Amino acid sequence: MIDVTALTKTYGAHRAVDDLTFTARPGRVTGFLGPNGAGKSTAMRMMVGLTPPTSGTATVCGRRFADLPNPPREVGVLLDASAQHAGRTGREILTIAARTIGLPISRVGESLEQVSLTATEADRRVRHYSLGMRQRLGIAAALIGDPDVLILDEPANGLDPAGIRWMRDVLRGFSQRGGTVLLSSHLLGEIEVVADDIVVIGHGRIVAQGTKAELLAGAGTFVVPADPADAATLVRACTDAGVEVVRDSDGGLRVEAEAPAVGRLAHRADVPLAQLRAADGAGLEEMFLQLTADTQRETPAPLRGAAA
Repeated sequence: MIDVTALTKTYGAHRAVDDLTFTARPGRVTGFLGPNGAGKSTAMRMMVGLTPPTSGTATVCGRRFADLPNPPREVGVLLDASAQHAGRTGREILTIAARTIGLPISRVGESLEQVSLTATEADRRVRHYSLGMRQRLGIAAALIGDPDVLILDEPANGLDPAGIRWMRDVLRGFSQRGGTVLLSSHLLGEIEVVADDIVVIGHGRIVAQGTKAELLAGAGTFVVPADPADAATLVRACTDAGVEVVRDSDGGLRVEAEAPAVGRLAHRADVPLAQLRAADGAGLEEMFLQLTADTQRETPAPLRGAAA
């Protein structure tokens, strides 16, 4: 289990991480999401003792990471697959890891097999590895101590589709055996497939957290007026009722309310509807973009011909 309580990191006047509180539970994969610069990597570095927090606490397996007697036997960590000694072979890196934590050398071969690195690849120097091979080696190093917890920052970077599917199976198998997984990734489709719980941050603060089902269920209602000219009338009706509404790219409206309430608003506004349904098809990507809209570098350009 990972417990994060009021975790904060400041650099001068800048708050990189601002009062984070969440729990990653055993037997579940927790997706840790946010735009670039949101504070994900800083938060994960604090969890594993690489960056001291300004305030707040993070415990793994009930203790601060620095207080664990043999951390790799309890927590597997991959924060930067490129931070490996380029002049060593993959086998040498895993051998050093095994010896450091008191494991037999036979564990090296098991770890290589677990991540599908061949004997030839294992004996190649890391400087000659592709990014995907470095990711596999980093995951092998994280798993070598047979830990109860995995903390992984962008582990799918550089993996091809088969490699991404392999990683998904590894993480699901690990959690199904009772392990705790905290996973940061920009591949929202993969997070949607593999995660049980989701924590979304922006500007260092949590903007949403809950089970995947809970967060995606909050996508609201998708509605399409029978006459496109009535869209503006329905938007005004929703806005007057204090309900947020966003124009969808395909001409519909996404309303932050349950379908019956939206139907009543349309009826009062005398707007016949062609479609009225739960917006369950929005998916994680749209939810993420909506939740972090004010933290995004990119903003959508207005459609040509749209009313000002």
